[in-house]
Amino acid sequence: MTYDLFIGDRMYSSWSLRGWLMFEKFNIPCRTHMVGLYTGTMAQDMAALAPARLVPAIRTPEGTVIGESLAIAETLAERHPDAGLWPKDTAARATARWLCAEMTAGFTALRTDCPMQFQHCYCRFDPRQPVLDDLGRIETLWAHARAVSGSDTGWLMGDYSLADVFYTPVAARIVGYGLPVSDAAQAYCAALLGDAAVRDWRRAAKQVRYDPEPYALDLPKAPWPDFV
Repeated sequence: MTYDLFIGDRMYSSWSLRGWLMFEKFNIPCRTHMVGLYTGTMAQDMAALAPARLVPAIRTPEGTVIGESLAIAETLAERHPDAGLWPKDTAARATARWLCAEMTAGFTALRTDCPMQFQHCYCRFDPRQPVLDDLGRIETLWAHARAVSGSDTGWLMGDYSLADVFYTPVAARIVGYGLPVSDAAQAYCAALLGDAAVRDWRRAAKQVRYDPEPYALDLPKAPWPDFV
């Protein structure tokens, strides 16, 4: 049972990373197809998936096309109940769904001001108050998730789940722009970005270069931390 997964550029496409991790971390077989987000071929590359028009998108082994990350997540969880995409505990599962839904719909300032990129870490980035507000809300949700699951360190819900998938690009933004968060949040970011699958993703991302670089800022740069 092999799916077709359509993703965009690994360096910058946060939603593509989420889609890929759903398969990679839960051992669900897929064929990965690249969509040209920055090469002008996106419409052509996505034509066979209409009406899906954004990445990630998948085609099931039976040929059903599914767009939108939450729909993909729920479909995979339904079709692979033993893979562990959602926590087994009822309260933890509901909380993980909540966190994923709020990630999908919220944090506009963070997503707008700090596009995900795995190229380098920006220094002296000065976040606007709406970005700081988003970070505060994210820390509140992470703390609540840990209170529900009883997980003090590591993954939010104890075992790795879709909640960790959905917040991995958030961790990349926090680290990539040097955003101010608590020590506990920094440790969680390190766990997410130090994961072997994410390291593989970043290694692949670095094989592609763009000139000019999308989303480039005129700020000093530093290398990514050792955990990545």
